[in-house]
Amino acid sequence: MKLAVIIPAYNEEKTIGKVIREIPRRITGVKKVEVIVVDDGSTDRTASEAHKAGADRVLHHLVNKGLAVSFRDGVDNALETGADIIVNTDADFQYNQSEILKLVKPIVGGKADVVLGYRDVWNLPHMPVSKKIGNKLASKLVSLLVGSEIIDAQSGFRAFSREAALQLNILSDYTYVQETVIQLAFKRMRIEQVPCEFRAREGGSRLISNIWSYAKRAGATIILTYVHYKPLKIFLSIGFLMILLGSILGLRVLVHYLSTGLVSPYIPTAILTAILMIVGFQVVMMGLIADSINADRRTMEKILYMMKKKRA
Repeated sequence: MKLAVIIPAYNEEKTIGKVIREIPRRITGVKKVEVIVVDDGSTDRTASEAHKAGADRVLHHLVNKGLAVSFRDGVDNALETGADIIVNTDADFQYNQSEILKLVKPIVGGKADVVLGYRDVWNLPHMPVSKKIGNKLASKLVSLLVGSEIIDAQSGFRAFSREAALQLNILSDYTYVQETVIQLAFKRMRIEQVPCEFRAREGGSRLISNIWSYAKRAGATIILTYVHYKPLKIFLSIGFLMILLGSILGLRVLVHYLSTGLVSPYIPTAILTAILMIVGFQVVMMGLIADSINADRRTMEKILYMMKKKRA
C-alpha cells in the first residue's frame, strides 16, 4: 500500500519542518509514505521549510483559499498519484505524527474506511473553555445527525481509505471536518475512532480567530450538509409541524363556528390557522421537489466518483 500524508499549511514556517520530520516513513503494511504539503498562499517561508524538511511535493495556492479547499486539493493530488491511504494532519505541530501508525492500522487491516483521531478535550489545559464547549456541542450535533457517536468531529487528524477519499465531495470553502464525517456516514463508510495527543499551539489559531464566527460558519456547514443529504426529512418535518400547529389552532375556531355559526371573536386565530396550513403545505411540496433534486445530485456524485476513479 501507498500512504500519502497531506498537510494544509498557511504561514507555518516555524512548525512545518518539525511536523514533516516527525512523520514515520516506515509503517507495517505500507510500502511507501509520501508527504504532500498544500501551501495555501503563505507569505512566509512555509514552502521552503517544507522542501528542506523532506516533503515529497509542495502544492501552491497563489492566494489564501481556505482550509477546506487546501484539504480537497491535497486529497485530489494524493488520489491522482496512486495513494491507497490518505492521512490528513495539521501544520502547527499540535498532533503527534508518530500516532499516524494508530490511524492507518484499522484501514491496513481492512476493518475501517475512515479513522478519526479524537482529543481528550475536557482534559486539555491549553484549550480555552469556550472552544471545549463549542467542540462538544458541534460533536453532539453531528452525532445526532448521523445517528452514531462522534467523539471529536472537529479533529483534523484523520485517515481515509482510497475508496472513502473517492467518495468525498467537499462543497464548503471554510472547514471540511464536519462535512466529511456527515458525508461518509451517510455513504455507509465504516468509521473508527482512536485517541490522539494534542499539544499546545505556538501563537493563535489560523482558522479560529473568533470562536463565534467559527461557530456560525461551521454550524451553517453542518446544517447545509445534512439538508443536502436528507432534504425530504427536513422539509416534511417542518411542513407537517406547521400543519399540525395550524390544525390545533383551527380546531378551536371550528368548534366555535359549529356551535354559534360565527367565526368572531377568533378571526385572528382563523387567519393564523390558514397561513400555517398553506405555508406548511408549501414546505411539504418543497421537500418533494428537493428530494427529486437530491436524486439528481446522487446521480451526479456517482458519475463524479467514476470519473475520479478512472482518472486516479
